[in-house]
Amino acid sequence: MSDNSSGIGPTGIGQIHISVVDVDRAVAWYRDVLGLDFLFQVEGQPMAFFNAGGIRLYLGRPENERFRSRPILYYRVDDIEAAVAAISARGGVFFDQPHVVYDDGKEELWLTGLDDPEGNPVILMEERPLPQT
Repeated sequence: MSDNSSGIGPTGIGQIHISVVDVDRAVAWYRDVLGLDFLFQVEGQPMAFFNAGGIRLYLGRPENERFRSRPILYYRVDDIEAAVAAISARGGVFFDQPHVVYDDGKEELWLTGLDDPEGNPVILMEERPLPQT
């Protein structure tokens, strides 16, 4: 276990970068289709920012290939079926249906996914408690 009592180590995730070519198209999709909270776009630069549950999501064209990213982000939702219905109604196209990938007898992990306009996978996840008898 890490001890960061010295204050010199990482304390959490501050920002995640997702490489995109067309920032305007990505902003429209993440805001209007996925429904993330849009923060701001940097005028004159290929950069836009969203709030993803307290973590800043940075969509941008990388300065060079060293910084090109291809993350797979898993977004928490409270009701995966309702989220799929809402995102589908806004134009999202899922590549699979919500399904259980793990069940420990206390909770099920449900996943489904779609691609953003740049082809980056976007996964929705619901951790669904099971009724206890």
